[in-house]
Amino acid sequence: MEQQDQQEAPKPFWKTAMMWLVIGLPTASVFASMALVVIASRSGGADVVRDDVQRVSQIQTADLGPDEQARALGLSAVLRSDEGVLEVIPATGDFRRQAPLRLVLQHPSRTQEDLELDLAPSDAGWRAEQALDDGHDWIVLLAPADGEWRLHGRLPKQQHATRLAPSLAP
Repeated sequence: MEQQDQQEAPKPFWKTAMMWLVIGLPTASVFASMALVVIASRSGGADVVRDDVQRVSQIQTADLGPDEQARALGLSAVLRSDEGVLEVIPATGDFRRQAPLRLVLQHPSRTQEDLELDLAPSDAGWRAEQALDDGHDWIVLLAPADGEWRLHGRLPKQQHATRLAPSLAP
């Protein structure tokens, strides 16, 4: 009887638990790595800033010329969102009132929800028909079509107006 036990046929490799670990763990890690690469590539870049930037010696620099120009002109404005209408009202400075403006509303974390609008001149300033989701904050950029100057602001969650000003202190 002891001889029969010793002469028992070896088990196939797929019936051995250790072989499942030897083959399964590397295979699972390869699939997990591919899934992470797909998720990372679909999420977009890490930069939230829309400006063209230069990276030199691990330092990121952006062109502040439009912000300096807005400061020199003394520009500021108020963005108002009410019942499906976005309106920009000039507060200080000398705006070219007949020229349209470009309004960019950036979602703080999802770039696919960003809005870019052309605002037409109106009696009080500039306006566009656009409903705005007030369930989260918005990063606001306002500039003319030629990009000569630029105003920044932040529209907080459930707020319907904000001040837009140059990012450089006066």
